[in-house]
Amino acid sequence: MNRILSRKQLSENVFRMQIEAPLIASERRPGQFVILSLSNEYAERIPLTIADADTEKGSITIIFQAVGKTTKDLAKLNAGDKIANLVGPLGSPTHIEKFGTVVCVGGGIGVAPMYPIAQGMKKAGNKLIVIIGARTKNLVIMEDEMRAIADELVICTDDGSYGRKSLVTEPLKELCERSPKPDLAVAIGPPVMMKFCAAATKPYNVPTVVSLNTIMVDGTGMCGGCRVTVGKETKFVCVDGPEFDGHLVDFDNMIKRLNSYKKQEHHLDGHECNLDQQIRNAGSRK
Repeated sequence: MNRILSRKQLSENVFRMQIEAPLIASERRPGQFVILSLSNEYAERIPLTIADADTEKGSITIIFQAVGKTTKDLAKLNAGDKIANLVGPLGSPTHIEKFGTVVCVGGGIGVAPMYPIAQGMKKAGNKLIVIIGARTKNLVIMEDEMRAIADELVICTDDGSYGRKSLVTEPLKELCERSPKPDLAVAIGPPVMMKFCAAATKPYNVPTVVSLNTIMVDGTGMCGGCRVTVGKETKFVCVDGPEFDGHLVDFDNMIKRLNSYKKQEHHLDGHECNLDQQIRNAGSRK
């Protein structure tokens, strides 16, 4: 059991939680994630990237959007409540070194997992340019944290309510047209955003890393649910990733797989998911 130390609502459906997890805090590296479940019986397991860690407090920070059953239930918990199961750190950490100029592009909730990567790139001596994208001003997160470490910060909103009215690909392309161009781009956000970020940098031969957010169950490579095609090879996001060469990822195939279970997913309060129904029916037949 892992105790929640603090909870803060960042926007309408986005929450930050600090969770007591000393062993994970001491071992985690930028780019890694945890898998949690809220109970010990038939609970959904969800992957969440570690947004920050405090080794002195023995805690990790997660930032998540309440969009499905488990994340909505998680959002209802408060400081002092406990999470039944928390496993990590999982996944391969981000490769960090002094590249030169690094552009970090975070879209929506993707800004959260980008933060430790941006911290690591800055600490390694890189010039750090950060692009934050959101649909509207109220959904911009971690601006102060990113501004504190970035040499240059660009904020884009779809509706123009804050910063530039543009998609993140517009300033990314402008940066690629500079002389000298960036030495590396890192993009984290919705799959479509990452797809077009990779498309924007490819003509300029700017190496681009993306962090994939596929369907995941066990986080150890056993189930195969998180498989993706990268450079015409099958990879497992949980153990081979979550980061890959964005120019080699088959995003269309990944997006198609992400949409496979739309009918089974529930998004409305009070709706019983298909898995819960099957468990209840199995119990009634005993």
